[in-house]
Amino acid sequence: MATITHVGSGKKVSIPDGQLIRDVCEQELDIPFSCKDGICGTCKIKIIDGMSNLSPKNDKEIDMGIEKDQRLACQTKIKSGNVKIDNPY
Repeated sequence: MATITHVGSGKKVSIPDGQLIRDVCEQELDIPFSCKDGICGTCKIKIIDGMSNLSPKNDKEIDMGIEKDQRLACQTKIKSGNVKIDNPY
């Protein structure tokens, strides 16, 4: 099991290794979502720690030009371990 911590709220959630983090971020960590397909960018998160525990950025994230320390929660899988996130603003 992997763990995602939202530093803004202090909430910590366990998630199975290899899973998309989308549902956990939306339902338990209050990250806003709109399209859930990597087009709108509303689910952009800042990775505080644990970037190496996430899947590589995909073409949608690269095409959107998000910052080096950011990801789209709807497109990101957690491989294992611990990841700390926050809202980017």
